[in-house]
Amino acid sequence: MIILFDLDGTLIDSTEAILESFHNSFDVYNTEHPDDEKIKQLIGYPLDKMYLGLGVNESQVWDYVRTYKEHYRKVAIEKTDLLECAREAVFNASKFATLGVVTTKTALYSRGILEHFGLMQYFKVLIGREDVELPKPDAEPILKALQAIGHNEKKDHVWMIGDTKLDLISARNAGVNSIGVLSGYDSKSVMKEFTDIIFDDALEAIDYLSKEQKSHTL
Repeated sequence: MIILFDLDGTLIDSTEAILESFHNSFDVYNTEHPDDEKIKQLIGYPLDKMYLGLGVNESQVWDYVRTYKEHYRKVAIEKTDLLECAREAVFNASKFATLGVVTTKTALYSRGILEHFGLMQYFKVLIGREDVELPKPDAEPILKALQAIGHNEKKDHVWMIGDTKLDLISARNAGVNSIGVLSGYDSKSVMKEFTDIIFDDALEAIDYLSKEQKSHTL
């Protein structure tokens, strides 16, 4: 079995670092700040799409993205928390599956955060924004992760765990299974449009998959 995890809202909570970095960029360019809820509604999309969704002119988007990243890399580790039960979820999953991370966050920062929490060692692959041309909800990030793992099994042995519809749509586009978790940014009502399996957090999802794995080996 292969299990691919989203990062923000699935294993970590970096909301404080994300919001601070967005507000810093609006300070730098002396423009009106969006409210926090509007920013949070867009978490999971690439930064350029988020800024466009927040009303930034297309000609300035990449300036804002650059400014965001300059600030984010300074605060990412300090202002990111591991979600409750995430460590146990990853450790338990590593006992019966090959693990990967598929995120729209920059891979460099993602790897640093996971190393800080002592979890990177459990993942065979990490696919971030700079590793793909088309991020989630496109299938490319998941397919690239499977290629890096050397996957040659049936796709019904592959699971994507995420907290937003983007994770679930990406899984559907890639032809793999998906599980939604309620520890992040999208609601159950949103996610149930794209998956039949939804749990409170990653640990519950892994407990479910552990039972699935055992049932197939009996």
